[in-house]
Amino acid sequence: MEILSLYPTLKETIWGGRTLIDEYGFVTDGDNAAEAWLLSCHKDGPSFVIDGKYKGKTLSEVIEAEGKEVLGTNNKDSREFPVLIKIIDARDKLSVQVHPDDEYAWANENENGKTEAWYVLGCEEGASLIYGVNHNMEREEFAAAIENGTLLDDVNVVKVKPGDVVFIPSGMLHAIGEGILLAEVQQSSNSTYRVFDYMRRDKNGNLRELHVKKAVDVVTLEASDVNFSPEGESEKDGDAVKTYLTGCEYFGMTLVETDGIYKDIAGEKSFVSLLVLDGEGELSAEGQTIALRKGSSIFIPAGKGEFTVNGKLSILKTEA
Repeated sequence: MEILSLYPTLKETIWGGRTLIDEYGFVTDGDNAAEAWLLSCHKDGPSFVIDGKYKGKTLSEVIEAEGKEVLGTNNKDSREFPVLIKIIDARDKLSVQVHPDDEYAWANENENGKTEAWYVLGCEEGASLIYGVNHNMEREEFAAAIENGTLLDDVNVVKVKPGDVVFIPSGMLHAIGEGILLAEVQQSSNSTYRVFDYMRRDKNGNLRELHVKKAVDVVTLEASDVNFSPEGESEKDGDAVKTYLTGCEYFGMTLVETDGIYKDIAGEKSFVSLLVLDGEGELSAEGQTIALRKGSSIFIPAGKGEFTVNGKLSILKTEA
């Protein structure tokens, strides 16, 4: 199977900005592009093949045609495509929310749970996000804080900077703050339970729905430790520097910064996703060459073997 270059589904929201349009060159009919779903087989926003044999097809359609072997042996028993990778542009703050784990999500939403991780690409000075609660709480206390509108008194508000890595297991209360651009790797799921939204209204003038009961069911209410440093040390690899950012049973994330030649292997265990965060260059493997630019999303099937990246680029590499 050939390597795929993908184009995202874009999402417009009340909190979205225009960076994905103005700097990344993605095209939309909307007023903003809050999210670009750059590697996705989710029904709510697939990614599409740009050229080659499968031009215009969704990634899901390609996998159906080629077989699940392209996902690798790690994913042979997966009920769904394992991950969803986005860039999120938060002009305004997002709602305070929580995601379910696999067991709860399959029982109540008929899809994966949602553990995710963020890599902060840029932010305004003083930008912050919400990460967990600042003291141990009982579920009744949490529900009362939502009802009374006092929940913001109980959350950790943490300042962030470019390069921060934020791992968010299912159950962790969280919210992206205003003025933050980040890459997100998550389980392939769109199950989000909103608990506080600043009394904002949608385009029709309605308050956005809250999901209090489900949130109370799944939220983790122990005070959270905060450490947004990458989990691994930076290592030189030829012309590249690789830094393991974070990972879990669902995915692993590595930052690759190269100025010249970077070689790697797509082995039998997992496909490889490359998301170009900045720079220009090209990828080559088995006679195939793909131009790379800021925002490029590349799917390399498991077992493809060696591939080479040439250029000055910052890349988020994900395996599942």
